[in-house]
Amino acid sequence: MNFRNLAKECAGLALAKKAREILILDVRKLTSITDYFVICSGRSNIHVETIAESIVAKLKDEGIRPLHIEGEKQAQWVLIDYVGTIVHVFYEQTRKFYGLEKLWGEGERVRFQGQEKKKLKRSSRL
Repeated sequence: MNFRNLAKECAGLALAKKAREILILDVRKLTSITDYFVICSGRSNIHVETIAESIVAKLKDEGIRPLHIEGEKQAQWVLIDYVGTIVHVFYEQTRKFYGLEKLWGEGERVRFQGQEKKKLKRSSRL
């Protein structure tokens, strides 16, 4: 699996756990540390923990293991490092404080399937 597809899969798994404000950023032109960031939010520490655990468990079932995980105990900002894709699962207020979207805002936004469905539902209500 390439890192772009991995980022999309992580975003889809986060969406399945009702993560908020899911964003995929292509940062290949901005940094050498990774290719993609997946950024999302949870409404509580338990929600953050659930989103992160679900991503790790589902990918582990596919034989994909993270290089490193940070922040699991505090569940304010869980970072899951898959080398070419880094997933950031934030508690909403912590995400606002650190503002990764602004810091890496020059990265190209990548659309994913679940995101498209959500937008279609919104537009059909109008």
